[in-house]
Amino acid sequence: MTTPVAQSTAQSTAKTIVQIKSAPPQHWVGNGFKVHGMFNYNDNAALFSPFLLMDYGAPTQFAPNMGQPNGVGSHPHRGFETVTIAYTGEVTHRDSAGGGGTIAAGDVQWMTAGAGIVHNEFHSPAFSQQGGLMHMVQLWVNLPAKDKMTPAHYQAISKAQIAQVDSDAGSVRLIAGDLDGHKGAAETYTPMRLWDVRVKAGQTMSLSQPDGWTTLLLVQSGTVQVNGSNTVGAAQLVVLSRKGSDVSISASSDAQVLLLAGEPINEPVVGYGPFVMNTKAEIQQAFFDFDSGKFGEI
Repeated sequence: MTTPVAQSTAQSTAKTIVQIKSAPPQHWVGNGFKVHGMFNYNDNAALFSPFLLMDYGAPTQFAPNMGQPNGVGSHPHRGFETVTIAYTGEVTHRDSAGGGGTIAAGDVQWMTAGAGIVHNEFHSPAFSQQGGLMHMVQLWVNLPAKDKMTPAHYQAISKAQIAQVDSDAGSVRLIAGDLDGHKGAAETYTPMRLWDVRVKAGQTMSLSQPDGWTTLLLVQSGTVQVNGSNTVGAAQLVVLSRKGSDVSISASSDAQVLLLAGEPINEPVVGYGPFVMNTKAEIQQAFFDFDSGKFGEI
């Protein structure tokens, strides 16, 4: 659901609020991830570029499961990257390019599907045995045409590898993109920023983003005002204008916000399920290559 927004009172250099999207009802991905589909490439690909999809796995309690771990079985991708951010819970990943491992609270997995990959994602054996709270975000990040057929590979990013910039107002974890001389952990194909932001109650944090870039804010907890305008609460997504640069987040209560910003990829987006390319012919080729076994196997 999209909420109308009031006119921003911020200066003209500020990015204005284009949309505030409330989380739709949750749906299951496999049997392990209950998510709000905040947007996908069928909604308005140009508006969100270079980001293709956001599944917000709000905190969900799982009972102990002594049998087969819950999750998503083997499935293919081509033409983009998947990024999974763990806040609580543990996920074990395996793929046909030899990548794999378990991410826990504070960790990130960044998988470049590129020319083609098959992977699976399940709750870790330890989490399955103990049960607990699962809280994660998964993003799909587009690749430019020149990189869509790059060999598949995997970045396992631990909490310890992610730089954190602290201030009196809160903190910013740099998953991708630099801030104040600190370098983000992930290597990316196009310029972007992916920041975990914590803002303390009663504080304002200024996080300017480049003019012309897509900028999105997912509020996960707390209540904030963006550029002195609308009040935004948990499980809402703020879409900001590309024009302008200033972004301020004022918190009335301790808030957790995921900031996504990136240079738009001004190329056609043609997708079908797990494949996102530039033409229908490339989608047909992706199906042919997968059926022919060219994506490999786990």
